[in-house]
Amino acid sequence: MLLVRPVVFGDLHNLERLAVMAGGSMSTLPANRDHLAEIIAITRRTLSDTRQLSTESCHFVLEDSTTGELCGVAGINAAVGLRYPFYSYRIDDIVHASDELQMHSRVEALRLCHEYTGSASLCSLFLAPEHRTLEKLELLSRARLLFIAVHRAWFGSRIMVELQGVRDQHGQSPFWECLGRHFFSMALDRAVYLAGTKARSFIADMMPKYPVYMPLLNEDARGAIGCVHPDRRDVLRLLEDEGFEFADHVDIFDAGPQLEARLGQLRTLREADMAEADIADTHGTEVTHLVCNAGLLDFRCLQATADAGKVSLSAGQADALRVSAGDPVLQVAADNNKQCAGTLKRTGDHCHD
Repeated sequence: MLLVRPVVFGDLHNLERLAVMAGGSMSTLPANRDHLAEIIAITRRTLSDTRQLSTESCHFVLEDSTTGELCGVAGINAAVGLRYPFYSYRIDDIVHASDELQMHSRVEALRLCHEYTGSASLCSLFLAPEHRTLEKLELLSRARLLFIAVHRAWFGSRIMVELQGVRDQHGQSPFWECLGRHFFSMALDRAVYLAGTKARSFIADMMPKYPVYMPLLNEDARGAIGCVHPDRRDVLRLLEDEGFEFADHVDIFDAGPQLEARLGQLRTLREADMAEADIADTHGTEVTHLVCNAGLLDFRCLQATADAGKVSLSAGQADALRVSAGDPVLQVAADNNKQCAGTLKRTGDHCHD
């Protein structure tokens, strides 16, 4: 049985294994044991005291309850940029004009900003390679949105997520090699690691203070701006289906896209509704749903079947979900039968599959 639950200290070893597999691709999941222990501690503290839920983060794991194996991890930041600055590059048009020559030019540029401060964010989504299926991806990712739906009062109106940018055949980021390396004098993975384990103020100290004119970048770097890594295209499609959109903001390290949405516009939050738990030994041909309880530390989410306002659970599922017959649960129809292959449009350009 696949089950999403909050991370616990007993997961530390397996969480470290997942972070190593992620290969330094996410600043929110660095392969640093002390930092990962702090992620667990923050999750436990946040879910133990709802007063912190509106400002802190929490992480969840996808567990195969049959084997006890952790398949993946995903997190939520209730509000980014409150403790440390959260930087982005905003894609702007800068117009230069000369009255004397009756000429003007419009040039795209990147401006360092922190406009997502206070927004919620989805982060740290990673599945071990052997577990990368659409079913597991959807369950792990959308379980976070069901958690937000249950505890909506503790989250603001806007949410964002950033996706890993493209790398070349040698694993190098064209954008970083063209721009960031000249200011940081280190490999991209090292910069991402420092951003995850140190105060992010060093970013503003080291990055250029003035707009970066995109025509001055080389062709590969320009082509990478706003494009998603091939391994994250299924995540992109899932997010776009939810209602996330690209709003001309990119990651400052690899120029991967940052997507945003209003919480009320997200499909999971719009379509999720309460139902009663029905415990039965046999199931019919009802549609598969994602189902969660209303807990904090004991939050649980899994797949089950639902029909006519009731969610059909086996005794084992009910026990895993920590509910009894007749208890209210939140459910939303699953959508993991879709093929995931998305494109991202930016200012007239395509990031192709």
